[in-house]
Amino acid sequence: MRLTRPMLAVAGAVAVLALAGCGSGDGKAEAKIPVTATGSLESLAAKVKCTPDMQIDSDEVRQAICKVPAGKFVFATFATDRGQREWINDAKDYGGFYLVGRKWVAVGTDKVVKALQTTLGGEEEIGVDHSKHTS
Repeated sequence: MRLTRPMLAVAGAVAVLALAGCGSGDGKAEAKIPVTATGSLESLAAKVKCTPDMQIDSDEVRQAICKVPAGKFVFATFATDRGQREWINDAKDYGGFYLVGRKWVAVGTDKVVKALQTTLGGEEEIGVDHSKHTS
């Protein structure tokens, strides 16, 4: 079965909705952010001491669920920068918090993303906030 971008976007969106929830800051000062880590999904997961539970393993994207003391998150690596950016842009429509590195992204609550950032570096991006929408 060949995975297409729409299928990958849906998988990412489901992961965001399942894991993201509402995060809140703890008021602590920002820790120094290290140089952004690089490597395979497995090597990045090892840096944060998690064993990845692989969900998608294709030529374009590899995606796994990981758990660290701060909580669960989705880890994804990409074959190309363009593929990564398209995935993030599609997924951000569903809200959530994203830690973005070179050809990788971690998706979880704000608390999890900030905890991962102290080890992996990267830039935090925030998805669309739907909490202000009324029905």
